[in-house]
Amino acid sequence: MKVAIMGYGTIGSGVAKVLDVNRDVIADHLGDTLDLKYILDLRDFPDDPHKDLFVKDYMDIVNDSEVQIVVETMGGVNPAYEFVKAMLLAGKSVTTSNKALVADKGVELTKIAAEHNCNFVFEAAVGGGIPIIRTINACLTADIIEEVSAICNGTTNYMLTKMEKNGSDYADVLKEAQDLGYAEKDPTADVEGFDSCRKIAILTSLITGHQVKFEKIPTQGISKISAVDFKYAKAMNRSIKLLARAVKTGDTYTCRVAPFMLPEDHTLFHVSGVMNAVYIRGNMLGDSMYYGAGAGSLPTASAVAADMVFLARNTNRVVPVKWDEQELAIGDNMAETYRFFVRTGASQSEIEEVFGNVEYANLDLDDETGFVTEMISESSFEQLSKSLGEIKSYIRLA
Repeated sequence: MKVAIMGYGTIGSGVAKVLDVNRDVIADHLGDTLDLKYILDLRDFPDDPHKDLFVKDYMDIVNDSEVQIVVETMGGVNPAYEFVKAMLLAGKSVTTSNKALVADKGVELTKIAAEHNCNFVFEAAVGGGIPIIRTINACLTADIIEEVSAICNGTTNYMLTKMEKNGSDYADVLKEAQDLGYAEKDPTADVEGFDSCRKIAILTSLITGHQVKFEKIPTQGISKISAVDFKYAKAMNRSIKLLARAVKTGDTYTCRVAPFMLPEDHTLFHVSGVMNAVYIRGNMLGDSMYYGAGAGSLPTASAVAADMVFLARNTNRVVPVKWDEQELAIGDNMAETYRFFVRTGASQSEIEEVFGNVEYANLDLDDETGFVTEMISESSFEQLSKSLGEIKSYIRLA
C-alpha cells in the first residue's frame, strides 16, 4: 500500500523511521506493507536515505491514484488545511499530529472524508504517543464521561517539575527548556496554555459529539507561577500542574486550562518531566489514567504509524466519528466552584473580614500571607478578591 508524508520535520522524519525500522512488524499486523512513495517538503535533504522520494508540489500526491494514505505533519492551519482537504477530496485517507488543524478544522475535514469514502484521523494530535482518542471513541463508549483532566503539554510539565525540584525561577527554567529543545524560541503557545486549550477542545468535542470552540475556553498558562508558589505548595504537601479540564455540568461541560494545586493522593500528582497523562472519570468505569510520552519524534510518530495501520485496515470504508458542526454551548465558567490558594499583602484580620473562614499556609514571609479559601464559585472569588485588593497571585485547588 503506497503512502505519503507531508512535512519532513521532527515528526515526519520520525514516521519515516518507524515505517523503516518496524516494517516487518507493521506488515505482520496489517497483512500488507506500507510503502513510502512521496515526501512533501520545500527543503532539500540530499543525504537522507529517502532523498529520491521528495517532491515540492502537493498535487503530485493528489494526482497519484496509487497513494491511499497521507500523513500530515507540517503543523499550523495553513497551508496544511488546503493540502489535507485536497487529499480527502481525492479519496485519500489522512492522519495528522497537528492539533491546531484538528481544533480549528477537524469537524469539517471529518465530514469531507466521510463524503468521499475515506477517513480523517488524528490520534497523535492530543496525547502524542498516548492512545487516548481511540480509547474514547472505541473503548469508553458505554460510559458517560464525567471528567477529563489532562497534563497534555510536555514543555510546561517539564518546566513546572524543574521549578518544584530545584526551586528555580520561571525565567531560568524557560531558558533551560529552550536550550534543551523542549521549548520553542517563541514559547507562547505552550507556556500560556494555548496548546493545552486546543487539545481539551478536541477531546470535549469527541466526548460530546459537538464542536467545541477552543477560543471560548478560559485559558491561563504558567508564566506567572513563581518559585515562591512552589514553596507554599510544598508546605501544603501539594504540587502545581497545568491541567486542561472538561467536567460534566448538567447537560453540557465546563472547560478550563489553568495551573492547579494537586494533593499527594491525586492521580496526576506524580506525573513529572516531559511525560503526559490523561485522567478520565466515567459514570460506570470510575477512575482511569492514560500515561506516556506526550511529545517527541518517535513517540508521536508511533501514534501516527498506528493511525496508518488503522486507515489501511479500513480502506474504502468510512469509520463513523461522532462529531458534528453544531457548537456545544459550554457551561458557565463563573459558576464553577473551587478552593483557591491566595497570596496577599493584606493582614489576617482583613483576609477574614472578606473571605471568612480560611486556612493559612504561612511561610513567615514579612510582606505577604498565603491562605486557602473555602469552596466558592469563580464569580464569588472574583468579587471578594476585588474587596480584599493586594492579591499577588492565586491558584485553584483540585
